Amino acid sequence: MRIEIINTGSELLLGTTLNTHGAWMGMELFKLGLRVQRQITVPDGEAINSAMAESMERSDVVIVTGGLGPTSDDITREAAAEVLGVELITDEAALRSIEAFFADRNREMAEDNKKQALNPVGGDILPNPNGTAPGIYTPPRMSGDRLCALFLLPGPPSEMRPMFENEVEPRLRSLAGTNEDHHIQVLRFTGVGESDFHAKLDQELVSIPNLEVGYCARTREVDLRLIGAKASIEQAGQLAINTFPDMCFSQNGESLEEIVVQLLQKQGKTISIAESCTGGLIANRITNVAGASQVFTHGFVSYSNLAKQQLLNVNNATLERHGAVSEATAIEMAEGALANAEADIAISVTGIAGPSGGSEEKPVGTVWIGIATAGSSAAVKKFAPYGRDIFKQAASQDALNLARRSLEQAMA
Repeated sequence: MRIEIINTGSELLLGTTLNTHGAWMGMELFKLGLRVQRQITVPDGEAINSAMAESMERSDVVIVTGGLGPTSDDITREAAAEVLGVELITDEAALRSIEAFFADRNREMAEDNKKQALNPVGGDILPNPNGTAPGIYTPPRMSGDRLCALFLLPGPPSEMRPMFENEVEPRLRSLAGTNEDHHIQVLRFTGVGESDFHAKLDQELVSIPNLEVGYCARTREVDLRLIGAKASIEQAGQLAINTFPDMCFSQNGESLEEIVVQLLQKQGKTISIAESCTGGLIANRITNVAGASQVFTHGFVSYSNLAKQQLLNVNNATLERHGAVSEATAIEMAEGALANAEADIAISVTGIAGPSGGSEEKPVGTVWIGIATAGSSAAVKKFAPYGRDIFKQAASQDALNLARRSLEQAMA
């Protein structure tokens, strides 16, 4: 089934609103065994008409988001009626639903809101209990020889997503059914580059039948995406894990911070973080995970030398002799975070993010990561020769991976 998504709204093209619809719908459609063949974004106005007409010529299903509001630039209904060659009429049930929405909230309904009850003749209204904009479905027969189904959905995710799940998915199942032998697995690796996969795995992966392979490279991370028959995915996944055993941190698409939190929960342990160059990014990543409050105790952002001494008990002599960016300082930071937080494991990061501050001995991008547990402490040196933002992401990834490896070894 050929599916296209049209996202409408000038705000999406101006960058003032982040467009998340395509990524979310792509995953939801895949669960049904369906794939998006194309996604486009168009501004408000006449571009909606032409985009809709073009997409319907080459697709079996077109899903349009946005433009169902009450204002003058909300013209998706009008565009659909024009492309389909039918009139718009007021759907009385939809109008009553909109009126009830305002009445339930003790708000007066503006005259312009009546526009939201307009429906192309022959179309089905898709109820919207979360807002005032009903969706619209026009079955394939309404598009003539094109035989293309059309869905018009509201733009706000809080309204669009429930409508998609409750109204769009059942209709798509009826139109296309599902492919029960259609599966996906995402394995995540850190400490290995995308080119390493090409060099060591590509030829073997290509030889596996009924398998589609894709890569997504991020800072200090590569995702291996496997799509196809279940047996083929299992074979390919095991091959990748055997090739890079210590570098695979997730077999189900979890983030590295999710894995660290899960490992801490399983072992009943707590963690504290001492950060300098990452400025709190590691703590932020951990606390973005649901359940982090069970395992995360303290986050120390000790950006200055004075803060390292006051918060983490780093010895002034260590700083003077070795400098803030050093193995000795990283170890003392981790030990201080462990003791002051009374945690089971502590991670520290200190480095030179740049663009200035480096030297021949310690160039910009140098990072020391410390780890401390009861009776044991150490530090490893890393290098992240990137701009400040990517440097911080890379350093946080290396630090979380060090925590993961330590926790996994404790379970072995």
